[in-house]
Amino acid sequence: MTIVDRGFLEQALVAARVAADAAATVIRHYWRSGVDVIVKSDDTPVTVADREAELAIREILTQALPEAGIYGEEFGVDDPKRELLWLVDPLDGTKSFVRRTPFFSTQIALMWRGELVLGVSSAPVYGETMWAVRGGGAFLDGERVRIASTSEVAQASLSTGNVKTMTADGRWDALGQLIRDSNRIRGYGDFCHYHLLARGAVDLVIESDVNILDIAALAVIVREAGGVFTDLEGNAPSLDTRSVLAGTPGLHAEALRRFASVTIAR
Repeated sequence: MTIVDRGFLEQALVAARVAADAAATVIRHYWRSGVDVIVKSDDTPVTVADREAELAIREILTQALPEAGIYGEEFGVDDPKRELLWLVDPLDGTKSFVRRTPFFSTQIALMWRGELVLGVSSAPVYGETMWAVRGGGAFLDGERVRIASTSEVAQASLSTGNVKTMTADGRWDALGQLIRDSNRIRGYGDFCHYHLLARGAVDLVIESDVNILDIAALAVIVREAGGVFTDLEGNAPSLDTRSVLAGTPGLHAEALRRFASVTIAR
């Protein structure tokens, strides 16, 4: 077996989608009943929904692909040196979940030798699921999707997420100029603006403060929809990724050029 074998990827995709559905069952239950919130050492919230959802995901993925390691948001990484590594955020957007807004999701990705090759993004309360495997296109609830053809900043719709770090250096002014030059600016955040990007409703997404578990699956989806997905310095996603620049090829290239010309805080 090689990872380029489509049969292997399709089987892994089935397992990831089943795991996402199992997490959705847990999440919907606690969405209806409510949960207590615990604040972790990094001042981020966690709930029993996060933990039970990850356990459900881990059980399914381990049975389906025992040779793969798993790196999860709540229970850490069991074997990061394996060629195959699942990346799992069972409830990305816990703050939204506890504040009763539907902008949260389950993110499941598969990495092979450091390359992201599969992604499932399930938003059970928002009401949509996207998935993709390398070389197979991107899909929204079974229908293939593509990014928009937008190439000029003046016609572009931009969306920003977490950008706090950008406020400390020259990229903040570069972002401001990009916004002034664009057609419209929104801040959909979390999974939502990546879903919109992949199906052609947004043209460029910018974030400076993320974790790879937040965006690994979304990177595969956006790429397979025809987009470009890197960090703000143009690097491919990796376990160390902390920022995102994702968009149509022309807009990504223009934004990358603008950000490269300014001083970045270290």
